[in-house]
Amino acid sequence: MTYDIAVLAGDGIGPEITQAAMEVLKAAAKRFGFSVRPVPALIGGIAIDRTGDPLPEETIRICKSSAAVLLGAVGGPKWDQLPGDARPEKGLLRIRASLKLFANLRPAVVYPALRAASPLKDEILGEGLDLMMVRELTGGIYFGERGREEKNGMTRAFDTESYTVEEIRRILRVAFDIARKRRGRLCSVDKANVLESSRLWRETAIELSAQYPDVELTHMYVDNAAMQLVRDPRQFDTIVTSNLFGDILSDEASQITGSIGMLPSASLGESTLGLYEPIHGSAPDLAGKDIANPIAAILSAAMMLRYSLGQPAAADAVEQAVNRVLEAGVRTADLASKGELVVGTKAMTAHILSALERD
Repeated sequence: MTYDIAVLAGDGIGPEITQAAMEVLKAAAKRFGFSVRPVPALIGGIAIDRTGDPLPEETIRICKSSAAVLLGAVGGPKWDQLPGDARPEKGLLRIRASLKLFANLRPAVVYPALRAASPLKDEILGEGLDLMMVRELTGGIYFGERGREEKNGMTRAFDTESYTVEEIRRILRVAFDIARKRRGRLCSVDKANVLESSRLWRETAIELSAQYPDVELTHMYVDNAAMQLVRDPRQFDTIVTSNLFGDILSDEASQITGSIGMLPSASLGESTLGLYEPIHGSAPDLAGKDIANPIAAILSAAMMLRYSLGQPAAADAVEQAVNRVLEAGVRTADLASKGELVVGTKAMTAHILSALERD
């Protein structure tokens, strides 16, 4: 079986890390008796430069006809002065909406070999950290009514947070199902003491929880959740929250793991078609220098194997290969402590490929 993979390399370090992920994906496919075929497409700044559009229609067509989408990163200072609707980041919002990807899964794991890279003390981390952040992706303030207006000589800008019951219910179902397969605990994060949209969110979560008696549902205000993530992150198993809150909290969780270069993500919808990307940015200052950490992109490919391609054994093998390389003390610059072996993007990829082949 051959799977077509839409590869949206994007900007900055995107081309380097997607190449690394595809190399590992191809090796895993070969080992487990299937194949993958990359189909390149444009998104972000490079798409603006070549077509004038951060998300060309051809890219959407390629994505919809593929088994899964691998995304690198978008944006950079070159395009910062463009108006909001023409910026590279607009391509991200549009691709998620075009593919109807409403659930963003962001695991945060502290690998035993990387405990020293975490800014948290050992007594806080304890035996380690393994949590899943489930972020609503196509609603909320990023997609609400927005604009500017002049009144009495003053400029007013506004962005509207808005959710329907069905938007909330469908992301909660995803989160409950994930929590059920993990440790049976789900924390719903909102700001129900202030926001009407959060009050609807909490009411819907309580109502839906009756269908999941085996999952313990708790609630937490977002400001407290931000504090608890650094005070006692082990209390969390699965977290579900809105688009804006999830954007912020998942980046915070990434720093607990030691580097944003370690965190993958999966964006899913009603079908098996998913979009897989590292949560870090395009890091244009690192582009072309062979120093970017490819692990988040490689782990995103592992999530692709699990959620879109239906190849869990291959996904496990990739994740185990990454773990073995880290246990061996191999580090990119963002992960390294004094005295550890520091390698570049290509060398880290080669180490992971070697570990995958040895298993």
